[in-house]
Amino acid sequence: MPRASAADAARTAERILQSASTLFATCGYAHVSLDDVAQDAGVTRGAIYHHYLNKKGLFSAVAARLQAQVAAAVVAAAEGAPPSPSSRLRAGSHAFLDTITSSSFVRILLVDAPAVVGWQEWRRLDDENSVTHLREALRNVHVTEALVDATAAHLSGAMNEAALWIAQHDDPEAARAEAHAALDQLLNAYAA
Repeated sequence: MPRASAADAARTAERILQSASTLFATCGYAHVSLDDVAQDAGVTRGAIYHHYLNKKGLFSAVAARLQAQVAAAVVAAAEGAPPSPSSRLRAGSHAFLDTITSSSFVRILLVDAPAVVGWQEWRRLDDENSVTHLREALRNVHVTEALVDATAAHLSGAMNEAALWIAQHDDPEAARAEAHAALDQLLNAYAA
């Protein structure tokens, strides 16, 4: 039997990643087995091991992809905002809050990821993606360089907590509106 082509292998890896993303978002990491992912993706467990080594490796790949998607949404919003640094900081921050609270992002990135991949790896992923852009935006609104990291940690933490609050709220849409209003007040200190 001939080996799969690189394109076939890439399609299989993508199918596995898509299935895992959906299952982890719906059921949570602890309640998803590799058999569940294999069945949903229409592949063998061996294919999952081949592409992702194990369940944690698969989850790490899902989390890394979602982190990159959040960062891309932040950048797109900032680039689409009026050209002032404060407008871009606001647009990127609001895009972060909206993106992280949509579909699978909250459960995977804010609930399961810190425990599954470990706090340091979770921080590294966040730092390489959204926080990098947040630091840049803070520099552009003239936050003192000595305070950029601390300010980014405060704002990132506040936005992550707001996202968790929205996700657990009885009325997520009302909570989202309140969280955006509170975020604007917080950003007034930096982006007046």
